[in-house]
Amino acid sequence: MKVFVTGGSGALGRFLLPQLLENGHEVIALTRSAEKAVRIESTGAGAVIADPFDKQQLTAAVRRAEPDVIIHQLTALSEVGNFRKFDQEFALTNRFRTEVTDTLLAAARTIGTRRFIAQSYCGWPYARKGGPVKTEEDPLDPKPPESFTKTLAAIRYLEDRMRGVTFLEGVALRYGMFYGPGNSIGKGGTVYKAVRRRQLPIIGGGGGIWSFIHTMDAARATVAAISHGAPGVYNIVDDEPAKVSAWLPALARAIGANPPFRIPHWLGELIIGKAGVSMMTQIRGCSNAKAKRELNWTPVYSSWRV
Repeated sequence: MKVFVTGGSGALGRFLLPQLLENGHEVIALTRSAEKAVRIESTGAGAVIADPFDKQQLTAAVRRAEPDVIIHQLTALSEVGNFRKFDQEFALTNRFRTEVTDTLLAAARTIGTRRFIAQSYCGWPYARKGGPVKTEEDPLDPKPPESFTKTLAAIRYLEDRMRGVTFLEGVALRYGMFYGPGNSIGKGGTVYKAVRRRQLPIIGGGGGIWSFIHTMDAARATVAAISHGAPGVYNIVDDEPAKVSAWLPALARAIGANPPFRIPHWLGELIIGKAGVSMMTQIRGCSNAKAKRELNWTPVYSSWRV
């Protein structure tokens, strides 16, 4: 199939493009720079240079490519890490999830694109009540922390568009927290640096539950979603949701850092705000059972402990 990819040069894209090509797809990837276009073409994919916020440029690029499938992976998350300024740091990504999604869908409608696969997120967006691990049927948070409201609204918008679109098959992949090369937990990333500096503490009992996914496995699930699964939403995570009290000390050991500090809730609010405390103490993990069943996919890295 012919596949049009946005975000092909990002942390996930560097795994996604080679896997698409290995599976026999013809790939055209969007980029904003000539330098990244060269990098994309070195993989064997085609590259097109356009500004994703320029509707005419983006629409023309999609129409020229005439893809059977669009995979929308544009984000701007390399420096994200301040829970107090979460919506500010996600502002560009939120525009990718709303404005750019609409432009891509409108272009796809004119050329008969069959399937549209979009990047979403699971974990903190789920309601912070009930059981520790959530499925796609569970509700999202009706009242997220104040600094998360715009970002959750953008996620809702994206997923509603995928569920509601009728002229093609819309799929939203709710990835867990990425780890691997080129992301925040990878060497040099914001989480990596914070753990090295002991700036990411365990708050209270560290009961917040995080779900992870290696970027290679996220790419594999994305490729699987081209030809498997009904339209809808899928959690793309590994098999082992983990409490902060388990994964954070393990990460510190793995990178040779001192153990994280342990602090009470009130001090946590002063240091990283109420939203940060929520991430460290209240959020829920995610089940990958639907993705395994319907996408014919299983993670190679079944646990973040590997």
